[in-house]
Amino acid sequence: MTPPNKIPFPQFDIQDVNRLIQHRRSVFTRGYSDQPVDRADVEQILANAHWAPTHGRTEPWHFVVISGSAREAFGKAHAKMYKRHTPEADFKEAKYQKLARRPTECSHLIAVCMKRGNNPRIPVLEETNSVACAVQNMYLTTLALGLVGYWTTGGMTYHPAMKAHFGLGEEDQFMGFFMLAKPKDSEFYPKGLRKEGWEEKVEWWE
Repeated sequence: MTPPNKIPFPQFDIQDVNRLIQHRRSVFTRGYSDQPVDRADVEQILANAHWAPTHGRTEPWHFVVISGSAREAFGKAHAKMYKRHTPEADFKEAKYQKLARRPTECSHLIAVCMKRGNNPRIPVLEETNSVACAVQNMYLTTLALGLVGYWTTGGMTYHPAMKAHFGLGEEDQFMGFFMLAKPKDSEFYPKGLRKEGWEEKVEWWE
């Protein structure tokens, strides 16, 4: 008999897990199709994000899904935000236009937020780490569904105005955008690159 609050130990094919992790990529907008991603796939990606590790079960991740006509509206708002808060000497028209256009180049733009839990003993760093783990779940699920995307922190991501735009509190953080799309070319995929082998990143204390 299975004990209460327990399930049989899950079994997985480690080779499938290895392939999924080792083939995770950031695929940029030039590799996107103009076909929309199905709502069910977006929901699956977010459902898996919800299973990220979370210290104290604070579940600090919060996502805002921007699609359809809201993409163009947000692009304009982002560009205006950049213009409003950038000194005239530093303002670049090309960047302004890029920020306005970029959301329309993907199917869904998912704003990634950290909403601080109500346990002050848990460091903010651990809350942001938890959200980063949620984004990794999004990456892996995106690949498993045959989709592409990437996590970007460009534009006004770290400016207080962006935080205010999404209604975040003082201790919350805005952590960027996950761009999601169908691939333009489903036959080829970016080759992975690591500067060193994993062995160079590990010390063994035995």
